[in-house]
Amino acid sequence: MSSWYDYSVIALLLLGSQRFLYKVAAERGCSSSLTTAVFMGTVTLLSGAVFLGSGSSAQNLSALIGLSLVNSISFAIATIAHMEALRHLPAAVTFPLTRLSLVVVVVVSVGFFGEQLSSLQWFGVLLGFAVVAVLAMDMKNEARPQGDRRTGFLFVTTCILCGAIAAITSKLAAVSTSTAGFMTLSYLLGTCFSLAIAKKWGYDRHPGRKGEAFGIGVLMGVLNYFGFSAFLTALQRGPLSAIALITGMHFVIAIILSVFLYREKMTFPRGLGIGLTLLAVFFLKQ
Repeated sequence: MSSWYDYSVIALLLLGSQRFLYKVAAERGCSSSLTTAVFMGTVTLLSGAVFLGSGSSAQNLSALIGLSLVNSISFAIATIAHMEALRHLPAAVTFPLTRLSLVVVVVVSVGFFGEQLSSLQWFGVLLGFAVVAVLAMDMKNEARPQGDRRTGFLFVTTCILCGAIAAITSKLAAVSTSTAGFMTLSYLLGTCFSLAIAKKWGYDRHPGRKGEAFGIGVLMGVLNYFGFSAFLTALQRGPLSAIALITGMHFVIAIILSVFLYREKMTFPRGLGIGLTLLAVFFLKQ
């Protein structure tokens, strides 16, 4: 049987590939809310099929509904804010800054869940925060020429707060209710919430990109389904603080892909950040 660490690394790779598609959606001018709605709808269909096919019943229904509601709203807002931030800031700045949500997650993990990490694992946590600090050094060197930096940071702050709430409610759901049921209801609500935002903002801000938004959203949904399933399985078996940090560094995958496919610069801070990420993941296994 695979350990929580193995599932965390699988989630890291899959969710990192999915997060890169945020960059693709932003570069292609796709509607953030429409792409998010399609992505969440895809996960809803996949997880719903698994839940119904398994024949399992929802455990602790009131907790399932409450956690799904909070998780879906926070995750939908975080996803849309993340993609909007990428319109104003480069990927190498946006992805690491949004990971500051891990500060909140670690504090809650230790204070509320009473988790205890080894000395080497705490060193891995510190390395993870060092990655954020090192990659944030690029802020003074780059900004998207067509974007507004202040607006970008506003979206990043929104993403940080909502991302922390989504991670904490995922842990609570993983240990208290059906994970398949939680994914189905959470993503169903998230789809509805994203559609409401899309209707409010209007789909036709980029009328020629609906087909691309749909295709990217479906691919995001497939990657997220398997990645989030691995994440929840890891949360059932291990500490939220370590798991959230490992999977939370998925932005490094997105940065690497952005460098190769969109020719973003591989500066010294970015190279150092990638190296520190590998070390952090290694020490968190100890």
